[in-house]
Amino acid sequence: MAETEHITVATTSAGVGGTDEPGRSVDLPVVELLTGRGFVTGKSGSGKSNTASVIAEKLLDNGFGLLIVDIDGEYYGLKEEYEILHVGGDEECDIQVTVEHAEKIASLALEQNVPIILDISSFLDQEEAEDLLTEVARHLFAKAKKQKQPFLMLVEECHEWIPEKGSVNEVGQMLIKIGKRGRKHGLGMVGISQRPADVKKDYITQCDWLVWHRLTWNNDTKVVGRIIDSEYADAVEDLDNGEAFLMTDWAETIRRVQFHRKQTFDAGATPGLDDFERPELKSVSDDLVSELETISEEKEQTQGRIKDLREELDKKNSRIAELEKELQDARDMTRMAEQFTEALLDHVEGYNPGRTQKEKERTRQAQLRGALDDGGEADDESSEAEPTEGESTDDQSAGSDGPDGPDGEPTDESEPASAPDEPADSADEPADSSDEPADTPDEGAVTPDTDEPAPDGTSGGGFGDAFGSFADGGPAISGGEPAGGAGDGATDATDDAGDEPDGLDLDFEPAASGNADGGAEVAFADATAEEDESGDADDRRESPADEGPNSQPRFVVDLRTELEEMDEKTRRMLQYYVEQGADTPLNAHFSAGGSGDRTSAYAHNRELRLAGFVEHVGRGRYAPRLKALVRERAPDEPSATAVVDAVTELRSTIGTA
Repeated sequence: MAETEHITVATTSAGVGGTDEPGRSVDLPVVELLTGRGFVTGKSGSGKSNTASVIAEKLLDNGFGLLIVDIDGEYYGLKEEYEILHVGGDEECDIQVTVEHAEKIASLALEQNVPIILDISSFLDQEEAEDLLTEVARHLFAKAKKQKQPFLMLVEECHEWIPEKGSVNEVGQMLIKIGKRGRKHGLGMVGISQRPADVKKDYITQCDWLVWHRLTWNNDTKVVGRIIDSEYADAVEDLDNGEAFLMTDWAETIRRVQFHRKQTFDAGATPGLDDFERPELKSVSDDLVSELETISEEKEQTQGRIKDLREELDKKNSRIAELEKELQDARDMTRMAEQFTEALLDHVEGYNPGRTQKEKERTRQAQLRGALDDGGEADDESSEAEPTEGESTDDQSAGSDGPDGPDGEPTDESEPASAPDEPADSADEPADSSDEPADTPDEGAVTPDTDEPAPDGTSGGGFGDAFGSFADGGPAISGGEPAGGAGDGATDATDDAGDEPDGLDLDFEPAASGNADGGAEVAFADATAEEDESGDADDRRESPADEGPNSQPRFVVDLRTELEEMDEKTRRMLQYYVEQGADTPLNAHFSAGGSGDRTSAYAHNRELRLAGFVEHVGRGRYAPRLKALVRERAPDEPSATAVVDAVTELRSTIGTA
């Protein structure tokens, strides 16, 4: 770096405002130029850009570094004589740069003393240009604090960055920061503008040196009058091209000077009629360009990677959208299939899967339950006491002491009860002769309705026969004592206050479909009515009827509420169990309108099991337990009548809720 302390840029001229003898050299101190704040103004064509170029050439001649912010692309002519790095946004520059190059540009300028032209005019995107300039200025300021090296930043058309009116953007704030605080770090700035009235006055008034070229607009001349003097405001309109008033802090007087013509190609001159010839420009070191190209290549690689990732993301998003559509279509098809299945089940009358096998199972279970309720001993005695053909009912009554013998103890001659699956021999014979009247019942026994025909008490039929025999006081199992038979006394309609009528399964109700089991409902109603008539006073006091004409026990209301709050399929599964008897949850779920899904079937069944409405009876089958549930929920031991009434209410709720 040269040891020059001053550079010569102009000579004094004669005229209004001139105080020195014309023709004298005008020198500017280098340190004041590099570290201070300057302002050069003048209308278009008055020579302000020439003045800035002359100052730049003199600094370059002496090896001083600088960075020129070129907004119009008119400073590349310096490359005709100087090795200066021209960076920007198009192919006319030495290298195309972006905001990623900002730090490297600042580093080359300050740390390696490389003169740089930052060509903002070559950017099509104004926002991108502003971002680049902001970052370069920021890194220059940061590095200047460490370098402490005199450096000049020359900014063209500064009124666009630091306007007098309107808000100051990020670029302007950074330039104002350099203008106010850059001096102490060795970083100077020169602002150039053709409209001083549009430049922020805070910047102008803080400048160390000012150059006023020709101005003609009234607002601009008023600025001259306020800052210099009114006589200069009038004279500034008459200045020649390249002539200006020079005002500095290191001189006591304002001088009228004529700046030298620059030595390099004037790229900012107005084009004439002659052919334009671009001069041969000096190229910069390949090493400098390669450092910036490395950043460009890294950026291109990053952008390429980002592009690939975005394309991959778009493909995945598209695939996700396709899968979501397929999933929604599948859900729609599943919903339509379920609705179609439910519609078919609603229109098919008496639809019961495995009906034939279920009928056999129900018959067998009914016979087995009846045998357990009556006891094996009663079956044996009934079989021995069965009258033969030609014998009267009176002889049979006189010769029989009942199933337990005279003392109520089982007789030694009692034989094991016949298996439920084996029909009794007497099933083929009538229990009573149609022309022999039955014995008169003992006092206190329930007298059958004489208007009704005598039921077949020894028939081996299903529920219909069992309920019919029970309704007339006879046994509920084939091979039992015929209707009207006498033991120790006529059999009551009920055993005691704590049991329901023998042979009556309150948990199981065969579906009325026109078969032989359809009479169970009538028999059930008759048995209930007979129980109400024959029950003792305690049974009647426990009956729900005592609580009011239409009231029900609280526990029955709670059970009904639980049923009503259940899911429709769950409730229909319970209805299936009540009507069909023990079966698997899968069959119950399918019959209730489900899709046959095993997980869903057992989920609904689990709700019934936990609530106590069904129980596991072995081999994966479940059966209803309404009677047991009523006894569990009742606050006190309910009577047979109360149990029957409660179960009836629950059945009604299951079927109508």
